[in-house]
Amino acid sequence: MRARVSNHAASARRDAFPLALAALRRDPVPNDANDRGARATMPRDESGGGKRPQQKNVFGEPLQVCSLSPMTGFYRTGGCETGREDRGAHCVCVVMTEAFLAFSKARGNDLSTPMPEYGFPGLKEGDRWCLCAPRWQEAFEAGKAPRVVLKATHERALEYSSLEDLKKHALDLA
Repeated sequence: MRARVSNHAASARRDAFPLALAALRRDPVPNDANDRGARATMPRDESGGGKRPQQKNVFGEPLQVCSLSPMTGFYRTGGCETGREDRGAHCVCVVMTEAFLAFSKARGNDLSTPMPEYGFPGLKEGDRWCLCAPRWQEAFEAGKAPRVVLKATHERALEYSSLEDLKKHALDLA
């Protein structure tokens, strides 16, 4: 029997996507009390190098690209970078499966239906995507977790899942 997503859950999914996009377009939070009222474009770089610190994967190495087609990541850079704004922790690089897409849809997060009004193509089996770490853990516990690309999975994923569990689903271990 097929699980049905309630109208409320489907509506919540439609409402959540524009909110995430709006968060990206929102004026950034001031860097400190002295900046109140000033518009900051990004957090200050105190390292002296002029670049943001490179984000790391679960091995403590530089984070690799997850997918450029479809373009993924909370910041839509192709990588599973994360930051304060990313409340969903979109940091696990996965390869979509039909089983996972059905599982996610049944939980109210339809990742397979295109939403062109938001530039979302809809995902299909084989697509790489930066998945929310709590969703991956939920799928893991239900036996529906998709395969993981560890070198493209942000170290923040370890706040939700053990490296051992992620390795059990890894595509990139020799």
